[in-house]
Amino acid sequence: MPIPRSPLLVDTGIASAVLGCALLLGRQDTGEGYPPLDAPGCLLTLAVHLLLCGRRRHPEAVTAGILTLWTAYIALGYWPVVNSLAAQLALYTVASTRPLRTALAAGAGLGAIWLYGGFAAPHGSVAAAAALGAVVPAVLVRFGQSARESERRGERLAELAAQLQEERDAKALRAVAEEQARIARELHDVIAHHISVIAVQSGLADYVFDTDPGTARRALGTIADTSSEALEEMRRMLTLLRAGDNAPETYAPMPTLGGLADMAARMRAGGVPVELVVEGRPRTLPPGVELCAYRVVQEALTNVLKHARPATAVVQVRYQPHRLLVTVTDDGPGRDPAGADARGGHGLIGMRERAKLYGGAVTTGPGPEGGFHVRLTLPTSTATAGETPAGS
Repeated sequence: MPIPRSPLLVDTGIASAVLGCALLLGRQDTGEGYPPLDAPGCLLTLAVHLLLCGRRRHPEAVTAGILTLWTAYIALGYWPVVNSLAAQLALYTVASTRPLRTALAAGAGLGAIWLYGGFAAPHGSVAAAAALGAVVPAVLVRFGQSARESERRGERLAELAAQLQEERDAKALRAVAEEQARIARELHDVIAHHISVIAVQSGLADYVFDTDPGTARRALGTIADTSSEALEEMRRMLTLLRAGDNAPETYAPMPTLGGLADMAARMRAGGVPVELVVEGRPRTLPPGVELCAYRVVQEALTNVLKHARPATAVVQVRYQPHRLLVTVTDDGPGRDPAGADARGGHGLIGMRERAKLYGGAVTTGPGPEGGFHVRLTLPTSTATAGETPAGS
């Protein structure tokens, strides 16, 4: 852990050594019984303060060495105050980088040496030395531990900030991916259905162009209506993507279950007989639920048109008090749409993802007597007050 920097302490052994030597020079003739500065005293003072240069890497060892040399310095009869600053700085380093137990042990050592200096002083006061030995280490340990906790809190806050940033980035990426998937589903539902109808009708018109002009003309009319509807839905979707909630309300609203009759008529014109059966009391459902059900029926009928012709289809919509059941079955001999999806299609995958968004489920599979069925289950509101016919 890096040492917390304190504006109250000078973090260098050189400055401390200079101050110690100045104190020595100022105490040459005090008359208090301490010997004058000599070579052993200078060497011990220099050694004590040079040890401070390594306090960042090895605070415990440096503190032990300084306390040992300081004890020898006092034992030789020199003035104890000279090397006390180095010992205090070493104790603060231990307290600011090590656990409380280690700091208390170093503080006890410093206090014991202060007390020993009081006993060894020619005219010193043991009571004053004992007070210094208790107060100074306690203050240094307290401030050192506070600095250590502040450093740890700063590191923790930095980690939390980095974690929050990562979570925000991940959430943004998920939102982009979900939006891309939603746009892909909408494009697939709009394009696949209408283009399939247009492809079938254009083939029919080309086939009977010379032999049955009336049928060809009706096929061209269906193509015109289908393409206009596709363009209208594309404009609505693009407008919502550009403007969001500020989109103008000049385009047709989102499809609802009330539009299933028109879809069935369009499929009949495309060569697939479709029967629409509605059971229960039709009511207005949340827009997302109605759009989900509409898109599932649209995708299922598109699969019939593309993979199951010649076939007939039955669309059954059942309104229940707590849920909506939609079933699309056909009797065609065509390819399994699930197999088509496995080879790269996205229709059935889109159905299931749409249903999940609203707490529902989609089950698909071949029928017991051939053909294919798609079953959608969606939970709905239980409120029945103010019900109106679906799609009104």
